[in-house]
Amino acid sequence: MKQYLILLGIFLLIVQFSFIGCQKKATKIPESTLPSMEQVKTEDTQKEPETEEPTGKKLSESDISEKEIKKEPLVFQEIYFDFDKYNIRPDMREILAHHARLLKENPTIKLRIEGHCDERGTIEYNLALGERRANSVKNYLVNYGIDPNRLTTISYGEERPKDPRHNEEAWAKNRRVEFVIITR
Repeated sequence: MKQYLILLGIFLLIVQFSFIGCQKKATKIPESTLPSMEQVKTEDTQKEPETEEPTGKKLSESDISEKEIKKEPLVFQEIYFDFDKYNIRPDMREILAHHARLLKENPTIKLRIEGHCDERGTIEYNLALGERRANSVKNYLVNYGIDPNRLTTISYGEERPKDPRHNEEAWAKNRRVEFVIITR
């Protein structure tokens, strides 16, 4: 009976290992896996304004004020960073220049600039790196003429990943700065 249990245990281990297989080595994905600026712009602008009352009644164009039709939604796109860096990438400068123009056109808006990191590195290191990223973006906007009192910064380090996976594509999405409108 004891031999039978031993053989059964060995058989189960062999079956288990045959289903598990070997893990594949991680492959390095190039930075070009980030969404392009055109993709980000189309994703952000695909939302159409509501033209229906809560009762379900369709509104005519005359019911919608001219100001509401012309009003452009305020969208502050994310800024992405290279691994272990906090300097503004050349491809992100155009987005930041657009943000500066939006802030100049809307002088009552106050923003919170949130720095984020991927999961690599210690918690303390990533909090400091996230803070440097947020401050880098803030300094860029201040150099554009935005009042620094309208901008606050905070670092979340690796605490709020945009993509929870553990690969280069996800890490590239998590190395970012996000913008939150505090007051309009």
